[in-house]
Amino acid sequence: MHRLTLLLASGLYTGYMPVASGTWGTLVAIPLFWLFAAWQEAVLLTLVTWVAAVAGACWIAGRAETLLGEHDSGVIVIDEIVGYLAATLFLPPTWGHTILAFFVFRALDVLKPFPAGWIDRRMPGGSGVVLDDVVSGLYSNVVTRLLAAWFLT
Repeated sequence: MHRLTLLLASGLYTGYMPVASGTWGTLVAIPLFWLFAAWQEAVLLTLVTWVAAVAGACWIAGRAETLLGEHDSGVIVIDEIVGYLAATLFLPPTWGHTILAFFVFRALDVLKPFPAGWIDRRMPGGSGVVLDDVVSGLYSNVVTRLLAAWFLT
């Protein structure tokens, strides 16, 4: 069970990359965006699946923190995965959207606009690890839509 927890928390072990583990973790999410997009017309199914993924990520991140003995370890990148899925939720699965959402999400994940920064600093456990990235991802979704309207149409 420990191996499975660390496999998932580290985004198939990309969290162990010595440099930019969050960026590598976000790259793992790209195929998941395309998978989600395959059934995005089923709005309720997509939302329920995404919420379940976020809840699962919170639990997994919390367990990984315990195993690693470190709060918000750089090894844990499942938060970037569900954050990127928030950034691409209900976007058309095009390479333009994929790449634009990637860069916007990475920027906002670093900047942590309110309340993401507050969550990151104040919320303990797996929820604190994951939910700041979810907030950054939701902001990224809006910014990506606005930029895509200007540059991708």
